[in-house]
Amino acid sequence: MAPMRHLRSCTTVWSCTPSLPFALSASPAKGWNALRLSAPAWAAALLIGLVSAQAMAQGQPASQAGVNADAATTTLPTVTVVAPAAREARAGISGLADAPAWKTPVQAVRLTQDALKDQQVQRLADLVKLDASITDAYNTTGYWDYLSMRGFTLDNAYNYRREGLPINAETRIALDNKAAVELLKGTSGIQAGVSAPGGLVNLIVKRPEGRVRTAEIGFTGGSSVMTAVDIGDRFGTDQRFGLRVNAAAERLDPNIDNTKGHRRLLALATDWIIAPGSVVEAEIEHSLYRQPSVPGASLLGSALPSASSFDPSRNLNNQPWALPVEMAGNTGTLRWKQDWGTGWHSAVTYGEQHLRSQDRAAFPSGCGKDNSPYGVYDRYCSDGTFDLYDYRSEGERRTTRALNAQLSGELSTGTIKHALRIGLLRSIHTTDLNTAAFTYAGEGDIDGTYGPYPASATPDYPNIDRHERSTELSISDSITFSEQWSAWAGLRHTWLKRRVALTEAVADPASLDQQVTTPWLAVGYTLAPRTQIYASWGEGFEARTAMSTPLVPYGNAPSALPVRKSRQIEMGLKAQRDHLQWGANLFRIERPEAGPVSNTSGGTDYVFDGHSLHQGAEGFVQTQLGAWSFTGSAMVLDAKRRDTQSALDGKRPVNVPEHTLKLSGSYRWAAPLPITAQADLVHEGRRWVDPDNTVRLPSWTRVDVGLKAQQRLDGSNLTWRLGVANLFDKRAWREAPTLTGHIYLFPLAERTVTGSLQVDF
Repeated sequence: MAPMRHLRSCTTVWSCTPSLPFALSASPAKGWNALRLSAPAWAAALLIGLVSAQAMAQGQPASQAGVNADAATTTLPTVTVVAPAAREARAGISGLADAPAWKTPVQAVRLTQDALKDQQVQRLADLVKLDASITDAYNTTGYWDYLSMRGFTLDNAYNYRREGLPINAETRIALDNKAAVELLKGTSGIQAGVSAPGGLVNLIVKRPEGRVRTAEIGFTGGSSVMTAVDIGDRFGTDQRFGLRVNAAAERLDPNIDNTKGHRRLLALATDWIIAPGSVVEAEIEHSLYRQPSVPGASLLGSALPSASSFDPSRNLNNQPWALPVEMAGNTGTLRWKQDWGTGWHSAVTYGEQHLRSQDRAAFPSGCGKDNSPYGVYDRYCSDGTFDLYDYRSEGERRTTRALNAQLSGELSTGTIKHALRIGLLRSIHTTDLNTAAFTYAGEGDIDGTYGPYPASATPDYPNIDRHERSTELSISDSITFSEQWSAWAGLRHTWLKRRVALTEAVADPASLDQQVTTPWLAVGYTLAPRTQIYASWGEGFEARTAMSTPLVPYGNAPSALPVRKSRQIEMGLKAQRDHLQWGANLFRIERPEAGPVSNTSGGTDYVFDGHSLHQGAEGFVQTQLGAWSFTGSAMVLDAKRRDTQSALDGKRPVNVPEHTLKLSGSYRWAAPLPITAQADLVHEGRRWVDPDNTVRLPSWTRVDVGLKAQQRLDGSNLTWRLGVANLFDKRAWREAPTLTGHIYLFPLAERTVTGSLQVDF
């Protein structure tokens, strides 16, 4: 039986038509110095006009904006900077950041960089240890990160934001220059047009905030070594100009075979206080990541291999010709923020992201020789062998451009108070790929001893290009009726245009041109001081396309499926008492599902077929009692497929745990040397491996510990951190994701020691 070929990753790809102004581009081959900015004359005139308008509103020319005609110098208002808590139960991406956490009718988390460092978070995939609603969705060394929220895998092309603007997360995102990471759980239609219904991830960039002098060096697992600097200050008359520079470099050499690599980051952020209440901000970053990837294990026929006998340091991507995955990115934003007085504010933000990647591996996929009932291509052979492919997708290009304009303010109608927000978001996404190589190389074995085989890459597998543009008009109102009653209402109208085509002309393109309106409503009642009960309802949507490939032919391809909406209902209770915050909620999310359905011609069509129903309960608590601190969250989830024509009706989705528990506790000794000891417990329940629900992973529990010491030395503040992940060296299958129809198994990483020294001088 001839081995079947499989595409390694389900690549979402786009391209677009005319670009927005202020094009920002770079060539990774030339590095940071190749970054260039080109601003069309009308775009520059627009920015100058905005500044001039503000100056003229004060009766002064732009060059004298903010200068009092009766004074020789400008007096700026006193600014008091209050450091945010390391972990807050709210997020700016929800659009409700000004309200206290207990009074927001959404479940959200904001994690500062200090919180991430204290809990050994080095990449987005590590966020799964911090919140019970987040789990892995195909996370491995040497590849980009996938997250799942409330049982739904977030779409890397649509569910990620940076500074509130959409970005593509089909790359490795550096956290060195990020001040915080925000998580919004639940239907993402509140803040996004096209997106999966699980939630949103938003990255907050470090901005100038006065004098900052920080250097850090550390070992990040195995023989990996990292160094970073963070320098910032304010300059000029009345410190109107701010500058922040972040740089990082890391030699990657984890405790996994054949995974040596490196990464680097250089980021610059600046701002200019034009006049009191008027600020222009700009920032840009360049990142490069290069490391071989690590494929997962799989089912052996119908059997689940033993996790205790599988070495987590084993890398099945081990041929002499196997090349590393390379991911380079240049991303930047330009923002103008204006305080118009009487409680009204505006912000106009433009951003661009340019990604370049080479996706390559000796990749194990399927079994072509096993003639048992499981002799198909979603798992390995029953004897532990598999088909090995030479996979190479070279020259991948992904570009995102977005312009977001927001106006917010307050007004009253009688005794009723309104906090209004009006927004316009214009975004363009493009993904341009080349035809990939996915060539059979030979037979591999799960024990890792096979080959070597000669290189055999032949570009013969068409990738999918996607060109997309959307315009989103949104309005929301936070309404206060009395001290007890509040309500929230939002409406988002999206114009979506999409064109999807194969890199080889084996099929015509598919196009979509549709308008969708998604509302959101909530009501809250304060039943005790700083205690609120709330209920909310909202909608979101995704766009599906039937697109045939040589391995997956559809009778109705190429065609775009009409948009169908997902819906969420949520009820919750949140409270805050001094050093105690807690909350509990129930949610129900219904999402339309699409898949292959038999047609009258004996083939299959890609059509909507039933829906997924995720119902669950969440809870969180955060408290501090003297030297003790405690944070915990839990989720119980009932997820099933409903009303489908296939055998999946009533079955649970794969790789979705039945319950999760994430706990973190710490104790701080104050003197003579402040030391904090911390322990984290991560528990995830059973999950199904296959769609038919015949094989299930057992639950597992992992314990991480850490120490942090702070000292003053020669005018500098030193912070020492030491961490041990998987303290008891637990062996278990961490997750069982399905990617492009193939089941993979990823083990818990072995016990890993990390440490760092941070110097603030």
